[in-house]
Amino acid sequence: MDAATQITPTFLTQCGLSELLRLPERTLEDWCVMQAGPPYPKLGRHVRYDLQDVLT
Repeated sequence: MDAATQITPTFLTQCGLSELLRLPERTLEDWCVMQAGPPYPKLGRHVRYDLQDVLT
């Protein structure tokens, strides 16, 4: 693994995370409202999940 791969974050959409975790997207939306689940930054009006935070 080279240095660029280690520092480049990989972000998942809500749809991508729901497929990875095999959960409904609605569950992720509920987690956002309740401030539970994996941390996420908002990029504009879009929620993205850092893959490393999800795996941790």
